[in-house]
Amino acid sequence: MSARLFPEPTDTVERIVALIGRAGLDRGDVLRVEGEGGLAFASGLAVAEVEALLRGGRGRPDRPDRAATDTARHRQVVDRIVFLRSTRLKAAEDGGRRTYPLAEIAASAGMSAQWLDRMLKTGRAPNLDHAAEIAGFFGEGIEFLTDPPARALDRVLQQIHTDLLVRLLTDSGPAGGLGPSCEINTVACHAARALADVPDDTAQPLIALIESVAKLPR
Repeated sequence: MSARLFPEPTDTVERIVALIGRAGLDRGDVLRVEGEGGLAFASGLAVAEVEALLRGGRGRPDRPDRAATDTARHRQVVDRIVFLRSTRLKAAEDGGRRTYPLAEIAASAGMSAQWLDRMLKTGRAPNLDHAAEIAGFFGEGIEFLTDPPARALDRVLQQIHTDLLVRLLTDSGPAGGLGPSCEINTVACHAARALADVPDDTAQPLIALIESVAKLPR
């Protein structure tokens, strides 16, 4: 059996759960699937697909075999562009939020609104340069559009895991929040990010040691 090229989402969830209690957070809040900021929102996947992956399902293949068509890959990119447009909304003058006009999105990518509209309707994705610009318009990287489902979800989970480590090792940030500023404790933040990829059986004793040192009187 060949080695996996990236962790399974369920593996990363286990590592997150091991940290949640120590951080004094609620699992339902940290691993919320639905709503703005939830796992589906952050990964670009449907709620049902995220829930299936969290149960250990594989969803669509992460490394499509040769029978997979370019059409399917193009469709994924287009679907996620549509997802971004429907979930990353523009503040309106009346205080509400609206979808960004196609013309505004297209201009950011150096293309015409007509061409973007045509691609979205036909399911033919833009080239990688244009796709990267569109993703960037919404504050995302190109991987948001191109990552297969399990990798897309795990990318989000890995960030949550890293944020939890930073929170634990800096002991800062408001209750219930993640991602404290690394200016608070630069050494601890660097340690947290370095430990993000370390197996738990090695990382946990190191985390405990760093926590104990961080709490020593200064």
